[in-house]
Amino acid sequence: MASTSPSPLHVASRIAASLGGGYVFTWGFVSLGIVLLMQAGMPFGDARTLVYLLAFLVFLGMFCWAFAAAGLLRVWAVLCGGGAAMTGAAWLLARTLA
Repeated sequence: MASTSPSPLHVASRIAASLGGGYVFTWGFVSLGIVLLMQAGMPFGDARTLVYLLAFLVFLGMFCWAFAAAGLLRVWAVLCGGGAAMTGAAWLLARTLA
């Protein structure tokens, strides 16, 4: 069985998904995490520090997963769609904090 190498466009899309999509997903994670911890009563500075520490691991995991996943469309959908959904949820929850 012959193995074909991926096209340059496919490789570029994987790289863009891992960097850009990973950033969007991590942004959503950070914003939602901070808002949820503040809703739970944690001060903003402590919530921000805790979530920033976890954000590195989230970005690293999403970066690696973007290359390991089979479907490129699924990678884009999960990273960008998940990031957008978490950011939207954080925005809605943050409005209730005031």
